[in-house]
Amino acid sequence: MKELYIYDSVKKEKVLFESIEEKKAKIYVCGPTVYDDSHLGHARSAIAFDLLHRILKMNDYEVTMTKNFTDIDDKIIKKMYETSRTLEDITSEYINTYKADMKALNVLDNTIEPKATENLEVMKEMINNLISKDMAYVISNGVYFDTSKDNTYGSISNRASDENSQARVEVNNEKRNSSDFALWKFAKDEDVIFEANFGNGRPGWHIECSAMIEKHLAYKDSPYQIDIHGGGADLLFPHHENEAAQTRCSSNQEIAKYWMHNGFVNIDGEKMSKSLGNSFFLKDVLKSYSGEVIRFYLLTAHYRTDFNFNEEDLLSSKKRLDKLYRVKKRVYGGAASLVNKEFKEKIFTSLNDDINTSKAISYIDEMISSANDKLDINPKDKALKKELVSNIEFISDILGIGSSDAYSYFQFGISEEEKTTIEKLLEKRTEAKKAKNFEAADKVRDEITALGISIMDTPAGVVWEKV
Repeated sequence: MKELYIYDSVKKEKVLFESIEEKKAKIYVCGPTVYDDSHLGHARSAIAFDLLHRILKMNDYEVTMTKNFTDIDDKIIKKMYETSRTLEDITSEYINTYKADMKALNVLDNTIEPKATENLEVMKEMINNLISKDMAYVISNGVYFDTSKDNTYGSISNRASDENSQARVEVNNEKRNSSDFALWKFAKDEDVIFEANFGNGRPGWHIECSAMIEKHLAYKDSPYQIDIHGGGADLLFPHHENEAAQTRCSSNQEIAKYWMHNGFVNIDGEKMSKSLGNSFFLKDVLKSYSGEVIRFYLLTAHYRTDFNFNEEDLLSSKKRLDKLYRVKKRVYGGAASLVNKEFKEKIFTSLNDDINTSKAISYIDEMISSANDKLDINPKDKALKKELVSNIEFISDILGIGSSDAYSYFQFGISEEEKTTIEKLLEKRTEAKKAKNFEAADKVRDEITALGISIMDTPAGVVWEKV
């Protein structure tokens, strides 16, 4: 059995992954607060943990991948009053657009996608449990967790407070400790209100994830509730620290055996075109580039590093991905055999070393270069072509790139109206060739070329791409 190493954010080192239950992996990743469109930070996190999902499957684990939706929050309430829309109307819209964006990025479906509003009862149970242990207390504006009652508070982030984070918390002299945080916020006039025996109101942010893990995932006979808890680096403190404290004090278990965090995304405005408008929203980038191109670009850097997103590098990355699709064109329509054993081993080894995508992609570059050299010498090498088809299918399974049709990939950016025009011209050319009017067929081909389109006659029919 191959060994899989991951970087544990708490231990601050690479560790051997050993699941709580043999060949099963339970993962919980903090999902979006659904009040607006998804941004590049969401894309980075989703792709990072999608890779983890794929790598665990590659290592024959049965994976339970869970990502929540925070569908009750100050920002959502603010949007309700600004737009006169209902909570469900707003959150449903942005959950749907988020899922569509993730599909465009070729992110695998999650096993479980709990919503905060659908898990209120387990949140209340956990809060009541903490109150009964005097680990939580009631004051005028809500129920708070007493951080002083957790002897290991600060052990997840290696800090028990943070001035920047605490500065965002409203000063409240009723709190026992400045680091105490809200488990439940009592209702205000403009609030969304849920009933609770300790006071009507709504849950705090941190309690959501602890409660969802408790309900949907937690092992009861283990020191740990789940195998891996993940999210963006910005969540380490206070969110993940507070989650861990709540769960530890409520259940006498650690919430997760391993913690993983992805790096930030920064926008380099000087290298972003006006067409993208220096936008952080994923939907704006998807207008100009396919989701696969964005995915590949984000894969080129290690998931733990901060990523400087700019269009110049995005274009360079696209050209690198183009090379894989040009090989795919050279073996178009062919059957598969077996993945090259040495190539597969190199990819496995790279990704099992804390998701080292940079090294894995360098091996793909080598494979592409070697394939082109060999096909230049012997373009009819059937055994090689079958192996290359298998190699590309393997790349698609493990990295989530290379699965598009080799010609459709190069058609991105062509409008439906333009496609209709091209298809009509192709039909006209086919009819001319059937009538053996080759002069007319050549003229139509010239018309198509003038549109910036290259066509190729293959055994599977005529295919075309944008030049």
